[in-house]
Formats: sequence, C-alpha cells, structure tokens
Amino acid sequence: MSIWKKLISLEALRQAHVNTTVAHLGIEFLEIGDDFIKARVPVDARTIQPYGLLHGGVSVVLAETLGSCGAAFACPEGFRAVGLDINANHLRSATSGWVTGTARPVHIGRTTHVWHIDLHNEAGELTCVSRITMAIQAER
Repeated sequence: MSIWKKLISLEALRQAHVNTTVAHLGIEFLEIGDDFIKARVPVDARTIQPYGLLHGGVSVVLAETLGSCGAAFACPEGFRAVGLDINANHLRSATSGWVTGTARPVHIGRTTHVWHIDLHNEAGELTCVSRITMAIQAER
C-alpha cells in the first residue's frame, strides 16, 4: 500500500529542483516505490572535500533531500513539510562513482514525520546513515 498522499513522480521531483542546490550538485532521482524514494549524487569536483572524499555535508544534502521529499509527498494536500532535525553518521568514505540514498519513513504522524536514509557506494557498502524529523504544517 502506497504512503503517498500527493501525486509523486520522478519528473515532479526533478522539476521541483531545477536551479537548486540539488541540481548544482548533480543529484539524480532514480526510483519511487510504495514507501521509499531513491536518488544518487556523483562523487566529483562539485562534491568532494580537499582529501578527495565525498564531502560529509553533501551526504547530508542527499539525505535531507530524500527525507524532505518523502515527507512532502506523504503529507496531505494543503500541508507542507519543513525540517526540524537531521543527523548523520559517516561510516565509510567514497572517492569516485556515485553514492545512492534510499529514504523510508519510520513514523508518519499528523504533525511530524521521521525518515531514515541509508547511503551506499557503488560496491553496495553503507557509507552513511541519517535520520530526519520533519514538521508537518498547514500551507499558508
């Protein structure tokens, strides 16, 4: 059973992020399931830190993008999702290729959502785990 309360598609996600940080970093939305969203970020000159590793902040941008999009499309029409808190544990570095994130809800409530996001490198190794808490508000 699908959790989405608003019409969601890869094209809608892409269009929502034209001329944003997501577009600048090269984040690509890949897949939408009944209870998850998947996207990836390249490990390249835009996204690395001075040691040649994927910048931890970029991992958090990917995680926050996925969790925020999930919450935004899982809340009812007339409501929006805004971030309250995010954390991330960086477990393994990435120096090339792509890092792919998958976001799934932990809790979908009336006023808050909690989403868990796992990031993996191309070898399938876990690089980062993140959790975001979103406030659900009536649109103004």
